[in-house]
Amino acid sequence: MQYWLLKSEPNVWSIDQQKKIGAKGATWDGVRNYQAANNLKKMKKGDFCFFYHSNVDKKIVGIVEVTKTAFRDHTDKDKKFVAVKVKFKKKLKKTVSLKSIKKNKALNHLCLVKQSRLSVMPIDFKSWKTINKMSKV
Repeated sequence: MQYWLLKSEPNVWSIDQQKKIGAKGATWDGVRNYQAANNLKKMKKGDFCFFYHSNVDKKIVGIVEVTKTAFRDHTDKDKKFVAVKVKFKKKLKKTVSLKSIKKNKALNHLCLVKQSRLSVMPIDFKSWKTINKMSKV
């Protein structure tokens, strides 16, 4: 199993919308960065992802699970990019802000800190556990 972080602007797609869609899940599409798209291609069914509200909130708010691996993104007219399907797992009891992640020296290596504009990024298991602990999961 691998761990990831997916970023979405809450006014475009929020954790509450993800939860509302239910067990069928939703397509994570619209990724147009090659590095982020390559990360989507590496995802496997059953992988867990932190759901991060970008721009406005800048915090991890929940967890989703990959239910379908990479397939052609129907929103890409040039047919170069992929999407995955994810389903809601849970909202975090306590959200984890980017500010608190940056303050934690054990997390300074994360792409979220080093490449803040990347929308799909891997999270190592130790960092996954640390962030879950920060969120009181």
